[in-house]
Amino acid sequence: MYQVTRMFNALLAAGLFPAVLAAPAPQMDYGENSGPVGGVDSPTPTVTASSGSLYGDESLLGEVAKPSPVSGGDSAFVSDYPLVNGQEADSDLGLYLDFNSVENPQPLRGVGGQTDPGPRTYEYEKLNPDVYAPPGTDSGSVSQLQWPLGLSHNRFGTGDKPGWARQQNTDQLPVATEMAGVDMRLAPHAYRELHWHTASEWSLMLKGCVRLAAVNENGETFIDDICAGDVWFFPAGVPHSIQALDEGCEFLLVFDDGSFSEDGTSLISELFIRNPKSVLSKNLQTPVSAFDNLPSDELYIFNGTPAPANISAQNMTGPAGILPYDQSYTYHWSQQEAYQTPGGSVKIIDTTTFPIATDFAAALVTVQPGAMREMHWHLNSDEWNYFLQGSARITVFEAPEASRTFDYTAGDVGYIPATDAHYIENTGTEDVIFLEVLQQAKFTDISVAQWLALTPKQVVKDTLGLPDETLDNLPKQKTYIKPGNKNMTALASNPNGTAAYEPSG
Repeated sequence: MYQVTRMFNALLAAGLFPAVLAAPAPQMDYGENSGPVGGVDSPTPTVTASSGSLYGDESLLGEVAKPSPVSGGDSAFVSDYPLVNGQEADSDLGLYLDFNSVENPQPLRGVGGQTDPGPRTYEYEKLNPDVYAPPGTDSGSVSQLQWPLGLSHNRFGTGDKPGWARQQNTDQLPVATEMAGVDMRLAPHAYRELHWHTASEWSLMLKGCVRLAAVNENGETFIDDICAGDVWFFPAGVPHSIQALDEGCEFLLVFDDGSFSEDGTSLISELFIRNPKSVLSKNLQTPVSAFDNLPSDELYIFNGTPAPANISAQNMTGPAGILPYDQSYTYHWSQQEAYQTPGGSVKIIDTTTFPIATDFAAALVTVQPGAMREMHWHLNSDEWNYFLQGSARITVFEAPEASRTFDYTAGDVGYIPATDAHYIENTGTEDVIFLEVLQQAKFTDISVAQWLALTPKQVVKDTLGLPDETLDNLPKQKTYIKPGNKNMTALASNPNGTAAYEPSG
């Protein structure tokens, strides 16, 4: 072994051994600092027969060891870092900082913070500027309320590229105790196999179309085709199947149990695998040989035979007939016109129009650049958010004196506990589109602006010191969305002006 080591070292020293084996190249450029200024300089160790020891000795203990140099070494000094627009403004203005406009963002805001010498990953900081350089109004401790599904483990289906699923539950976001989410993709004609859940399942179609089939406890049957923008709901325990149609699909699932795991779904394949074949034979009144081709393991997501174009060819009904229309498991929400309001649009679904989903209410919200979903809170339900497009930020106020600001982009999950006040502000240059899901029969909230407008004027004036002009202009109806200036840092040059809420032309 010693001779082999000597030969390896000799070849390496002579440059005859492939360098790639000596120093593997990184798989990804994380954008962190390098070099002695602004980061840690980590030289590649030389491979020799003797290159030091694994441990030092007691001579390196404090007050015994030779003093380390206090200057001229690996300094924490950071130079040559440009600030972004609004970064030097009063931190209480809480302006959105576009860290994507600089290569090396720094956690500075107003007079607060200090530079970051590293090591670090720039992309995280650019995506989360309000976490990295928080507004001066952030205070105290608030639970983590943001999870990017891009960090969730992606479980693949069975066979040749049938699809995948990734999830968020309390393992990823411990505060989200009331709801969990799954993002699922099915290839053309692939199935999410016959199954049922311990939790109720609400779903929004994101792309493509699916055929759904279900049977309830009364033996009533249901089948329907739905596409992007449509919704389905299955109560806990109701068995159903999902098959992608010709162009494949992607859909979002929301469950009414924060600890629910997609991996814990009850599958028909496992039901048959885990019962004696003699019992299966008796139950289905068929020879044991009928079960010779059972799958050896669960199928989960798998490729299937294309569904017939005519859905009626797959209608299966028994003596109980079909599910009553007023208890339909689907709602073609894509065909509902959104309510237009200055700054964006909103459309709502709850038991008013979709009665089967007794404990689910949702709003699909579009907020234009510079605008925001108005400050509000929900009385009886936590709020589960999913961002479909664009970028936004949310400040969550938690009694008695805590608040924290989080940043979100497409594919992120947000979670806000009941009665915690918050807004959702578009921080990008395109419309931000997000889903608000509540665990209640009707979609309701408390609007801060409406509350103040409907409270005796003198009470508000004595409490907040707001001028009469402001109080007189408060809306007595909910507006849901507030328009605003697309220039997110306009207030930096005029802190007392109207630049925040004046829409730019």
